[in-house]
Amino acid sequence: MGSVTVTPASFTMVLFDADRIRELATRLQAELGMGDTDVEVVVDEATPLTRAHVASADPAQVVIESGAIEDPKRPRQLSDERAVDVIGRLLLRVRDRRERGFADAPPDGELTPAEAAAWTAYAEGRLERLGHPAQQQRWRYHFRNRHGFTDAADAAFDRLWAADTLTWAELSALSAEAAAAAVPSRAAPVG
Repeated sequence: MGSVTVTPASFTMVLFDADRIRELATRLQAELGMGDTDVEVVVDEATPLTRAHVASADPAQVVIESGAIEDPKRPRQLSDERAVDVIGRLLLRVRDRRERGFADAPPDGELTPAEAAAWTAYAEGRLERLGHPAQQQRWRYHFRNRHGFTDAADAAFDRLWAADTLTWAELSALSAEAAAAAVPSRAAPVG
């Protein structure tokens, strides 16, 4: 069984419980079939911002700014639901990166905003099918902001949301096709 560690072990700027975060991450590790994977969850409590990314797939290390897992109605308190959402999404990305089909995926810092939105839709759909609350409309809107408000973007989002086994080539192609459909055509000159 792989271990799950949370850094820091105790928090001073937010009122998070590292043991609770470890418990949530351990449950996700098992649900996602990653029981043999050592996982480190690093929480940057110095910022209330919401950025989260995969720092390393092997060993698995995810880095989360504290605002990403904070309860929006109770400042400085942990939200279990948000923690499961963010950690689950990142662990799915780690799992994807360990698959041969994602070998050519760029590091998180080099993903385009459109690619990142597509990968988020792919992960959120899988989390929903595991029984976790999902905000499909929120993520659809996020996807549309990166790919355009078109029927093609909605169709690509639906395919990403419903998919269980994509490769990086398939995911990035869906993203590229949706983005291409959003490019306005040039109007014929009036004559």
